[in-house]
Amino acid sequence: MRNLRKERIGLVTSSKMDKSIVVMVERKEKHPKYGKFLKKSTSFVAHDEKNECTEGDTVKITCTVIVKIKTCICSTN
Repeated sequence: MRNLRKERIGLVTSSKMDKSIVVMVERKEKHPKYGKFLKKSTSFVAHDEKNECTEGDTVKITCTVIVKIKTCICSTN
């Protein structure tokens, strides 16, 4: 069976919602023609049960389906 939970490390960009944070995860992809590495980012809405994460924190999130918008759980600070 496949591993359905993927752990990612990212930066908290917003913590204004109650028990939710927005985490930006960056990755580098190689351009198919020119070979230059480009930075690409993806934003995830994660569940933060204790409201302890603030903007600028580096967090580890575990991704799995929770509800329609939230797809991750903040596991560590």
